[in-house]
Amino acid sequence: MDEQLLAEQFETHRTHLRGVAYRMLGSQSEADDAVQEAWLRLSLSGTTGVENLGGWLTTVVARVCLDMLRSRKSRREESLEAQASRPTAIRESRPDPGYEALLADSVGLAMLVVLETLAPAERVAFVLHDMFDIPFDEIASIVGRSSTAARQLASRARRRVRGRTEVHQADLIRQREIVDAFLAASRGGDFQALLSLLDPDVVARADSVAVRRGAVAEIRGPEAVARTVKGRALAARPVLINGSVGIVVAPRGKLLFVIRLKFKQGKIAEFDVIATPERFRQLDLAVLSE
Repeated sequence: MDEQLLAEQFETHRTHLRGVAYRMLGSQSEADDAVQEAWLRLSLSGTTGVENLGGWLTTVVARVCLDMLRSRKSRREESLEAQASRPTAIRESRPDPGYEALLADSVGLAMLVVLETLAPAERVAFVLHDMFDIPFDEIASIVGRSSTAARQLASRARRRVRGRTEVHQADLIRQREIVDAFLAASRGGDFQALLSLLDPDVVARADSVAVRRGAVAEIRGPEAVARTVKGRALAARPVLINGSVGIVVAPRGKLLFVIRLKFKQGKIAEFDVIATPERFRQLDLAVLSE
């Protein structure tokens, strides 16, 4: 096939392929690398014997992403320790931060954070099946497992994404309302609204890594806490943490802080700001249903 025609056909699938890769990798720059690799493989092999080009390209991108996730996992300890020593700004080379922020919002920052906790094969199986409705027979060939095993991978990932609930549903709904109101007031700089959501004896504590990233070690009292968070929380989203509602701060899906909350009589009484990688791994993070 003529290379120009081949390139034109590939371009019709690029947006879909970037979407698949981004949900697997959580990074626009890495997603673009995966899509570019798919193009290189297509340009070398051509379309001979390919009946469904979109499906073939999706499979190629998924396999590339799985390799990247496995490579990332093998580097994770070093990466997390390096990340812990970074200042607050997320330093990652990317061609278009604004576009990546848009992508993160479309996927859901909390979802990207939770996906990051999955094993590579679990993440691939979950994304392909639950987000793109790819049959398990096709997923099986990508992850190198049987169709039944691929189904189990997605099921296990789904349970992780949904999480467990330690509080009654009515309490969970009320917690979500409080946290949503708190984040809205923080973003909007509404000092009085913040005060109304904080317990008179509220305390906010940050671990040592969070302090190195700019957090204050301890803040006591609603006025002091409200002044600290006023006008912030742009990259914060509610999430389920160990079965109750908390907050993640994740610019463009890159986890910076996890904030565990304690509630008292309908108000926030305690903030536990976590940025230490070892503590991240001990938490059960899940996406809150809308």
